[in-house]
Amino acid sequence: MNKVKTSKKRIAITTAALVAVGGGAAFAYWTSTGTGTGAAQTGTTEPFTITSTAATGGPLSPGGPSQEVAFVVANPGTGVQQLNNVVVTVANADGSAWTSVAGCSAADYTVGTVAITGGDMEPGATKSGTVTIKMNNLETNQNGCKDADVPLYFSAS
Repeated sequence: MNKVKTSKKRIAITTAALVAVGGGAAFAYWTSTGTGTGAAQTGTTEPFTITSTAATGGPLSPGGPSQEVAFVVANPGTGVQQLNNVVVTVANADGSAWTSVAGCSAADYTVGTVAITGGDMEPGATKSGTVTIKMNNLETNQNGCKDADVPLYFSAS
């Protein structure tokens, strides 16, 4: 019995000592504040793409019938872009003055009003439009325009 009492006494003393040490332990800490920075990258506009179909209607001739050209404007970007206007002119593919046919120039033709509805274009969206072209009846010889392929330049904004 003596051993049991001694053992119980040791357990009680050890437990009391552990509680005293643990219960009396102090915890210290620091307080702090801080700041930081970050960034998000925004994109930019993607140029609209414009494709056109072959002109329909009779052959162009001085004062003769007009031709209609259908076209599609596409938004290849990743965000909504605003289509405000499409301008069509007789010009080279880079927008420069058309002078590749001797005796014939852009002044021999009139491009009609563009028919397209502007507005917001979702990513990947397209809008279809049409435009007419007519050969002017000038008081000068226009033989240089015979069999000419008249280039149209489309500009969307």
